[in-house]
Amino acid sequence: MTEAAELPPAPDEARTVFGEFFPEAVRYAELLADAGVKRGLIGPREVPRLWERHMLNCAVLSEVVPEGVMVCDVGSGAGLPGIPLALVRPDLKITLLEPLLRRTNFLQEVVELLGLDHVTVVRGRAEEVLGTLQPVHVVTARAVAPLDRLAGWGVPLLRPYGEMLALKGDTAEEEINGARAALSKLGVVEASVLQVGEGIVDPLATVVRVEVGESPGGVRFAAKRAKAARAGRARRRR
Repeated sequence: MTEAAELPPAPDEARTVFGEFFPEAVRYAELLADAGVKRGLIGPREVPRLWERHMLNCAVLSEVVPEGVMVCDVGSGAGLPGIPLALVRPDLKITLLEPLLRRTNFLQEVVELLGLDHVTVVRGRAEEVLGTLQPVHVVTARAVAPLDRLAGWGVPLLRPYGEMLALKGDTAEEEINGARAALSKLGVVEASVLQVGEGIVDPLATVVRVEVGESPGGVRFAAKRAKAARAGRARRRR
């Protein structure tokens, strides 16, 4: 079993990126390398490259997230990218959305241990919380699903003119091209590929940005949101 002691020292770039929250970032990395491996949240082979491939790769997403907005990290898993983003950006209000209990238990423990008061853990699938979770400015995701499926889950959670930011790999452009029809039906008005992390990560982190217009998720999801909102108001009146 891989233990936390096998985690390599944090690189200098981590001190630069996490700043005053560097000690919390180290503690989170230690938790991933120890409890995260023991609970099957990350593979033991990921521990030696945990800083470069996971912590920093996720933290640089902050470069393209607007200030002071609400964020939902869909399929948060072990907290990537949501927790590194929260450590870098205390100005954000972040929801970690994850359906599996063992993962949400881990996320809740991390949030409490690190004192992340601006982070909330919600257990559920994106389609289940539609209409009950307040629409957000930004949806984030990493290694969750192909873009067409991911957009089907994440885009309806956005408020009008919001955006989904998905960390992707070398096939990002191909994913966009293959998903254009699905994205159009979801009310997406623009999809592009960004490179972030200059001077921090090598290779640069690849982000697919999906921007929506005034009807996130399209007509079908607008109706579902309205129905869920009416049900919520009815429950509150009881």
